[in-house]
Amino acid sequence: MEYATILPPTMHALVIDRPGEAGELHLAEVPAPIAVLDELIVRVIAAGINPIDAKTRAGKGVSAAITGYPAVLGNDFSGIVVSAPYEHFPLQPGDEVYGMARVPRTTGSYAEYLPVSALSVTRKPARLSHAEAAAVPVAALTAWGMVVELAETVPGQRMLIHAGSGGVGHFAVQFAKAFGAHVTATGSTRNLEFLRELGADEVIDYTTTRFDEVVSGLDSVIDLIGNVHDNTGTRSLSMLRPGGILVNAPTGSWPTMAAEAAAAGIRATGYKVAASGRTLDFITELIDDGIVRVHVDRVFDLADGAAAHRLLETGHTRGKIVLRVADAAETSEMSETSETSETSEASTTSAPAGPRP
Repeated sequence: MEYATILPPTMHALVIDRPGEAGELHLAEVPAPIAVLDELIVRVIAAGINPIDAKTRAGKGVSAAITGYPAVLGNDFSGIVVSAPYEHFPLQPGDEVYGMARVPRTTGSYAEYLPVSALSVTRKPARLSHAEAAAVPVAALTAWGMVVELAETVPGQRMLIHAGSGGVGHFAVQFAKAFGAHVTATGSTRNLEFLRELGADEVIDYTTTRFDEVVSGLDSVIDLIGNVHDNTGTRSLSMLRPGGILVNAPTGSWPTMAAEAAAAGIRATGYKVAASGRTLDFITELIDDGIVRVHVDRVFDLADGAAAHRLLETGHTRGKIVLRVADAAETSEMSETSETSETSEASTTSAPAGPRP
């Protein structure tokens, strides 16, 4: 008997009935998901909150792709597999996993159960709690794509990272250092020591110092602000050496980037995160080896999702904000009960150990 056959027909979720302010988020009972093709069903224990969630909730972000309401948001998750796509799939019921959903192509992680593609999930880092693991996927995958794949970080590379203490930023600083870069990071006064602890070689307090007056000749800029504040993106172009590269996120933060970069003779590109379990495998190794750490600013109960969104929208959080969706001990107990039931009805073959396909 597959675990999915005993899932309840409905589940509790944090939803919106229409785009709007954070107060639109409320608890509701919605249909539980049904897995198709390569999808797993995961019992969500914790869900990370990202700026794209707040933008989508407000009617921007990916809201245009929402096909109906109530809608469940949330891409980051950590939890326990309750249904695998086939018998010998490396991840089986009871396994602790984390990854990134593809909202609104599927329902989101602000819910008890989540359908997720086999390509965007992997085993949870052993040294992290579920709340910590849920803070990783979107931010870390974004940082990896910007720092490792696009900026092609190598030892000695001189890199400037804007907003280095935020969700994406605190991973970007650590990845850049892990690959040998000389890192300068900008942040507020209260975050300067935090940035040093992450490994930044130099820190700039943007409240007292204009970065373009103290740095120059950079190989790369990781721009997590754009022109939404003090023309940070435009000012960053002049900091790069010929042949250097500027990588910008989030989407829409600097609409004129391409034209300005071309006029300045500088390479510049935006970046959109990809849900990749294989890339998360590399990140997991760095975390479990103690090279990269995760900072969770606050953990809210699912029912308090509106408050969590309001805090995110202040723009002054350190690291990530997480929603507590379920109790880990309770979920593990439920998984063990299911496995006992399955064993009593039919003999099973253990899935082979090893990495995901």
